[in-house]
Amino acid sequence: MQPDDKLCYCFHVSQRKVQNFLRIHRPRVPSEISECGGAGTGCGWCVPFLKKMFEASKSDQVAAIVESADQYAQDRAAYVRSGKGKPPASSEPRQ
Repeated sequence: MQPDDKLCYCFHVSQRKVQNFLRIHRPRVPSEISECGGAGTGCGWCVPFLKKMFEASKSDQVAAIVESADQYAQDRAAYVRSGKGKPPASSEPRQ
């Protein structure tokens, strides 16, 4: 994924925005990342990725999401279709 690709489709939060939030605000626990545009509070798909980014930030590293943006979106769509998460109506892509 590229830094400007969406990480949280429910609230349109990019990977770059989360990285900057982590660098500037230094949250104490992963759940505080929700203060970054609501990331992780919709369907829940991005929560494991946010936790990975949080852990990397504790040692001043950047966690890269190795999937392509297209694969990430497809995996999220499958997650939502399987009933594991209920995204808000405003989320993209709509599934």
